[in-house]
Amino acid sequence: MYQPYPTSSQMPELGRPSVPAQVKYAVTAMYVGAAATVAGIVIEILTVNATKTAIEKKSPHLTASQLNSTEHALIIGSIVSGLIAVVAWLVIARACKSGQNWARITGAVLFGLATIDTIGSAISPVAGLVKAWWPVIWLAGLVAVIFLWQRPSTDFFKGAFREDNR
Repeated sequence: MYQPYPTSSQMPELGRPSVPAQVKYAVTAMYVGAAATVAGIVIEILTVNATKTAIEKKSPHLTASQLNSTEHALIIGSIVSGLIAVVAWLVIARACKSGQNWARITGAVLFGLATIDTIGSAISPVAGLVKAWWPVIWLAGLVAVIFLWQRPSTDFFKGAFREDNR
């Protein structure tokens, strides 16, 4: 006798590809990047006086009021941008783990922007410890991008991308 439907009440699961080790390593690197970014925010807050001194040395013509305004703008800007970066790390990590190809592309683009920012930041007037910490965050991004663009990762994203667009 012909049965048009399976006899069990459970539908068969779609074969979603398992997450390759390279994507897992990339996601771990992104979590490390998020944690390093939080640490960077703390470092920037703890080194406010050194940053103020660096600003004074770079721009000795600034008045005390201008110096304080510049210092506050740099600190607030770094905290806000740092928090945005942490959110970006976490969102992209979760999306990559679930096979969303847009996240891999977005992560690579953001890494390119971070590279430009890291190079440009080397000349900005901030504390030495802050300058030394930026490459740590950048390295986490480099590791993530390298793992995200290896063949097993590409195969994973292509397979997950096709399934999402059926």
